Amino acid sequence: MKKHARKQNPAGPARWWLAAMVAVGAWTVVVPARADEPADSNRQPGASDREPSAGEKRFALEVRPLLREKCFGCHSSEADEMQGEFDLSSRESMLGGGDAYGDVAVVPGDAAASYLLAMVRREEPGYEMPPKEAEALSQEEVWAVRDWINHGAPWPDEERVAEIYAEYAEGVRVSTSGGLSEPWTNRKYKPEDVWAFQPIERDFADRLDGHDGNPVDAFIDHGLEQRQLEAAPLADRRTLIRRVSFDLLGLPPTPEQVRQFAEDPRPNDVAFAALVDRLLESPHYGEQWARHWLDVVRYADSSGFANDWERPNAWRYRDYVIRSFNEDKPYDRFIREQIAGDEIDRDDPEMLIAAGFLRMGPWEHTGMSVAKVTRQQWLDDITDTVGQVFLAQPLQCCRCHDHKFDPIPTRDYYRFQANFATTQFATVAAEWLAEENLRGMEEDRRYHEMRHRWNEQSLQRLNEKQKQYEREWFKQRDLPYQSKAEAKKAGAAAEDLPSGKLLRTPQEFGLERIARKWRQRFGWELDRYEPLAFTVYNGSTREPPRGGGRIKMPKAPLKPTELPQTTILTGGDVFSPGEPVDPGVLSAVPGGLETAITGKRGGRRTELANWIANAENSLTARVMVNRIWSHHFGRGIAGNPNNFGATGEKPTHPRLLDWLATEFTENGWSVKHLHRVIMNSRAYRRASTHPNPQRLADVDPNRRSYAVFLPRRLEAEEIRDAMLFVSGDLNPEIGGIPVRPDMNLEAALQPRMIMGTFAPSYVPNPKPQTRNRRSIYITRLRGQRMPFMETFNQPGSSTSCERRDQSNITPQVFALMNGRDNHDRALALAHRLLEATGGAEQGETNRRAVVERLIRLVYGREPLAGEVDAMLQHWRRMLTRQQQLHFDPPEWPTTVVREAIDENTGKPFRFTEKLFVYEDYQADLARHEASPEKRALSDLCLVLLNSNEFIYVY
Repeated sequence: MKKHARKQNPAGPARWWLAAMVAVGAWTVVVPARADEPADSNRQPGASDREPSAGEKRFALEVRPLLREKCFGCHSSEADEMQGEFDLSSRESMLGGGDAYGDVAVVPGDAAASYLLAMVRREEPGYEMPPKEAEALSQEEVWAVRDWINHGAPWPDEERVAEIYAEYAEGVRVSTSGGLSEPWTNRKYKPEDVWAFQPIERDFADRLDGHDGNPVDAFIDHGLEQRQLEAAPLADRRTLIRRVSFDLLGLPPTPEQVRQFAEDPRPNDVAFAALVDRLLESPHYGEQWARHWLDVVRYADSSGFANDWERPNAWRYRDYVIRSFNEDKPYDRFIREQIAGDEIDRDDPEMLIAAGFLRMGPWEHTGMSVAKVTRQQWLDDITDTVGQVFLAQPLQCCRCHDHKFDPIPTRDYYRFQANFATTQFATVAAEWLAEENLRGMEEDRRYHEMRHRWNEQSLQRLNEKQKQYEREWFKQRDLPYQSKAEAKKAGAAAEDLPSGKLLRTPQEFGLERIARKWRQRFGWELDRYEPLAFTVYNGSTREPPRGGGRIKMPKAPLKPTELPQTTILTGGDVFSPGEPVDPGVLSAVPGGLETAITGKRGGRRTELANWIANAENSLTARVMVNRIWSHHFGRGIAGNPNNFGATGEKPTHPRLLDWLATEFTENGWSVKHLHRVIMNSRAYRRASTHPNPQRLADVDPNRRSYAVFLPRRLEAEEIRDAMLFVSGDLNPEIGGIPVRPDMNLEAALQPRMIMGTFAPSYVPNPKPQTRNRRSIYITRLRGQRMPFMETFNQPGSSTSCERRDQSNITPQVFALMNGRDNHDRALALAHRLLEATGGAEQGETNRRAVVERLIRLVYGREPLAGEVDAMLQHWRRMLTRQQQLHFDPPEWPTTVVREAIDENTGKPFRFTEKLFVYEDYQADLARHEASPEKRALSDLCLVLLNSNEFIYVY
């Protein structure tokens, strides 16, 4: 291109486009593709065969949206600080060129002489525009700018642009009129970006007519035919029962169950369908699938943030979710109960517990919090959470500005948020349900109260010192008082009252702070044993109590007062309220504009829930069936279960997704029905290896065709539960208060800081049968996660988890091979095997029977050729080693010492915490109690528990 002299931009070229991606209300539309267009064009300015001219169409349909999306953030009158005085908001200002370019910025009719084209082509080092490579214009977009300049760079007015746009733009029109801001009216988007907002397709005759098998396979097979890719054969029965058992229960099958299924004389389809039905009736089904839901809603037993206060009654919501899946509660009802259970029936404890969903996120209000800010943080959090969980629409992007990629304006965000404007927190009485498990409370409460009493004694000793120091203070001043309280009651002058606490040493100040904080913690945590619901109510907004503690419902929550008025917050700032808005829903969803939400104090959430749970809502059913599919196949049909927007992965089989959504709603929103439909398909029952792996790698490298079943590693909870199960240690009780399993002592006793002091140490339950319950019942503290769970990708509870990661990292190897819990499980498994077979002392024949039983328990199959001999050899080698070892009984700590700096004096103090649990702690079978033979066998068991065949599902 021609080189032109230019002025230097005093601000520097690198800063010109820093804000180039700021969205100001325009969107790229779909235009006819020009993939075969040459790299340059010789068309003359103004060449056109019809009106409007080609240049005008280029401008209206392509260039104008590009300028608004990519350029106006820095180069328009709308920019906070215009860069280089180069203004692209009008033709006149653009041709002026600003400080740097003058009349060569854009030369109408000569794109090659226009410096703007060189910038967007990224041909000039240091002046590439936009500066971020990830935001660079596509080849087609560069062509659009080039052709528009060559056509004379026409700039039709807004009315003409609207006419051209209405007539020639291709794409999906998403109307957001009806009171919304003008720039949002009648916008158009790429069809693939707004697929989730389009009505669910209901007619599948072209795909299903003539297909006599499972409808799921009709859609999957069509894709395979298009790829000319054959499918893998069906997996063998042993593989299938292990796969389906982990999918539905999170537990492996027993050897007896494997044998029964393998020997079932019925045809494969019939036998497998019966197996699925049996597993769906297990109470453990609800535990496994509630765990998936709790990932999405961010369940935890503590609040997070600086104090990480425990939520003593949150466990009732966890059990509500388990019951709901076991009962196959219709999903539309499940939605309504969680969003508006307290409005549906405030006298039903189940409904109050269900509404605890609204309080599952992290939240805290302290003495340093601003109530208005804390309140707005929750409103923003619940708005985004409801959007992700039920609609797969992350809404936080709209808090400060209109969504950059999806048809969701800021106004919609605050209309949606207004549905929660009257929702307030409370912990209220809710009698125990007959289905709730109350066992274990007395044991747990006893240890909790011991810690509480011990702390009260410490506080009492400090109070006595405080009283002594007060008496001495008054005596030194010859005042006739014995205490500050007495002096106040007598009306003493301010100068005759001691200021603050009279504690003297860093030790006293430090211990007093700990004891006072723990009094609040322990006292509130006793709520765990009371029939209370962690829930919400409708009422006027009031400042919550600072710190932890039960938030009580006022006697007159609906007392007539001014209703909270939701406004659009300028820049998302709670102190910059803008235009008021009424409660509403997402306008781009079909029927969204016609949906009316009450403006009254009560009933808003019920109407919102009814809109979400409507079968005609284009998002809701698609979202749930996609979640279910993702847990069966390792990925969703749409790859981001929480994001059906333009930035999420598009569906690989959109018509299958719509068929499943239709099947779901037409069969009473039954999740179990959907399991049956999906799992009985050939796609689910395929082997994980392909007969032609090279062909599969060439045609489907990302494995999106479902030609094979994708193996998956067990999730953290499944690994732990499976080890407990095969070792015979698993306590299968359903529901109840959270439990505390063993944690590595180095992690358990690490000092954990809470605001201004220490948190109490983590201690396990004293009895093995309590510790060894399923992982879903483990206490989930946001500020102290279980190391094993975290290592194996259990998500945190601060944000909604749409899909768990599957990393492979070295700490996982150490956790499995060296972790104390895993050694305990291996020893327990060895004990179980020897007890069941009469002991290794019976001779070599019995040893072989032990190993064969071990393989059946851990792998769910018969031994392979040579496998038993290899394992026997390892057992003997380990026996030789174990006979040389000696183990002492483990010693459990009964105290732990903390050292810190007292913030009042700036000097160190020491605190000794008493660990009552370890005074009568009952350990699992320990190595010093086991014979060398049993320990040697446990070494073999540990190898199998670390193997891929145990850790993976194929």
